[in-house]
Amino acid sequence: MEIDQKKKEASLWFKSLRDKFCEAFEKIDQEGRFERKTWSHKGSGGGEMSIMKGKVFEKVGVNISTVSGEFSEDYRAQVKGTENSANYWASGISLVAHMTSPKIPAFHFNTRFLVTDDVWFGGGADMTPTFENQNDTETFHRKMKESCDFSDKKYYEEFKKNCDEYFYLPHREEARGVGGIFFDHLNTDNWEKDFNFIKEVGNKTFEAILEIINLHKNEEWDDEDKEKQLIKRGRYVEFNLIWDRGTLFGLKTGGSTEAILMSMPPTAKWQ
Repeated sequence: MEIDQKKKEASLWFKSLRDKFCEAFEKIDQEGRFERKTWSHKGSGGGEMSIMKGKVFEKVGVNISTVSGEFSEDYRAQVKGTENSANYWASGISLVAHMTSPKIPAFHFNTRFLVTDDVWFGGGADMTPTFENQNDTETFHRKMKESCDFSDKKYYEEFKKNCDEYFYLPHREEARGVGGIFFDHLNTDNWEKDFNFIKEVGNKTFEAILEIINLHKNEEWDDEDKEKQLIKRGRYVEFNLIWDRGTLFGLKTGGSTEAILMSMPPTAKWQ
């Protein structure tokens, strides 16, 4: 398959997965509706933000983008396949859900396809509860393992370890949440296999998020629970602004600041 066809298939998949998430989330929420906003990249292409603020979802964003351009000289050295050229092409989907109820975890998911002189996939999914529920953690990780085992039974332990190491706040000496999977530079020299894995990660994350939300969306909570959720969100903000490589990539490559910071919760607190 030629590279242009691979680009087309990947970007179409990310768009269809966006639509699938948005439709399901509106059905769950019943009151909220996604508002969409497009943005243009300083190089070529752009993206579309989808944001909903509703009853069940205090704020959820599902963004897609397909962009191309040239890396700056200072950032180029950090990216694979840029020894001979600074040109890149990238497409992906990013989802962050901050829930109204403190009894429902926050969710993060993204997958992407990058092309320089090399090609690869990256992404992952993780969950950040205010109150850890062992059954939820097991459900989420079971779905992540299923997505990994679909392609390679060695993936789960490796990608779980990556996630635990990546979503960690060194200055707090604590994990951001209960983990999930995280991977980058995935290229097995079998593009179809890698792409099918990417699609499976998206589908299994979809299943996990819906199962956990539906299980807890009607549970009662109080002001004390909400206060703890807001403090937990503060940790989320700290990670995304200090340590998150995706935030840095977006800002360094001329992405939409509004779309990049979509991951920020609507409210948070610090003690």
